[in-house]
Amino acid sequence: MARRRKRKSRRRQEGRRILEHVPQYSIESGEDKPVTAARKFIQAEGIAPPALLLVKRNEHTTDRYFWAEKGLFGAQYVEENHFLFPSLRVLENPPEKELVAAHR
Repeated sequence: MARRRKRKSRRRQEGRRILEHVPQYSIESGEDKPVTAARKFIQAEGIAPPALLLVKRNEHTTDRYFWAEKGLFGAQYVEENHFLFPSLRVLENPPEKELVAAHR
């Protein structure tokens, strides 16, 4: 029996495209849980939102978190609900004045 392909959510794909423009940091979780390691890294480095943190849990698993003004979120949630985050709205719609000037 042939397997059906999983349908890709347009909203999530759009969110993923937007997150590509956010600074990314790759860290290892070490002895801490991944979310604790992400919080400690943000505190130690003084990272300003928005940022995407890739926390390597072990050789096979990497957890993705999004650092926003409102706190730390799972990256998948942010991809699906990117419109709820004001810092991503700037990346979503580039200023139209620059687009008009570029076409002249």
